[in-house]
Amino acid sequence: MAATFQNAVLTGACGGLGQALARELIGQGASVALVGLHRPTLDALAALAPGRCAVYTPDVADSAAMQAMAADWTARAGMPDLVIANAGVAGGYDTAQASDLAVLRRMLEINLLGAATTFQPFVKAMRAQRRGALVGVASIAGWRGMPGNGAYCASKGGLIRYLESLRAELRGEPMVVSTVSPGYLRTALTAGNRFAMPGLMEPEAAARALLAGVARGRTHIVLPARIGWLARLLNLLPDALHDRLLLGQPRKPRVGEAGATAIPGLPLPAETPIKK
Repeated sequence: MAATFQNAVLTGACGGLGQALARELIGQGASVALVGLHRPTLDALAALAPGRCAVYTPDVADSAAMQAMAADWTARAGMPDLVIANAGVAGGYDTAQASDLAVLRRMLEINLLGAATTFQPFVKAMRAQRRGALVGVASIAGWRGMPGNGAYCASKGGLIRYLESLRAELRGEPMVVSTVSPGYLRTALTAGNRFAMPGLMEPEAAARALLAGVARGRTHIVLPARIGWLARLLNLLPDALHDRLLLGQPRKPRVGEAGATAIPGLPLPAETPIKK
């Protein structure tokens, strides 16, 4: 595979890692479909290379909207050689709270279903052109469940298994399916965390490492690599000891709590309609 990509589709382009990926791809000379929900941020990125970028604001869980985006982009710029499913949301979760069931549902829609709706419009054509890379941004949190973070861990764990399945389906094809598992990146999703974040990585460094790894054909990329070794060591502990260690850590803020990040398409508790 070439060292750089010429045509990329990137979801979650408004976030910290997404913006860093967009800037890196644009800087490498690629044409980029910028997919996200905050139009001003996307417009500012597109202004870096007006002739090579287009802006789209669909809900990634809406398959029809994602297919329309894909059709428009391929008509403009041709078939991409890189598709990055980076859109994701995070938030604390408490099974005892009925309102958090909506959080789980929406997180699965964005973090898991959103990857499938991102890839689906391109797989058949990539097979036909016999090249391309499909990249899913999962998380170390998908390797093992953590107290108070069940929705996010489930969505990222499901994404890892989905990518494994897709990789197996495309085995033998001249395509790459890469699973990216970041640890802690300095982004809005981690800004409200109230616990230690070992190996905290800047999104610009993560973006460079991600693209370099995909270009080399790597199927599993951990950012930074040392956090993967730490996670593997912790996973060797007996369940009871592992869980006891994690129970002593502060929980990730739930939707509506101080430090929580908003989840698109999910109203804040104060906005929830009251039944009369």
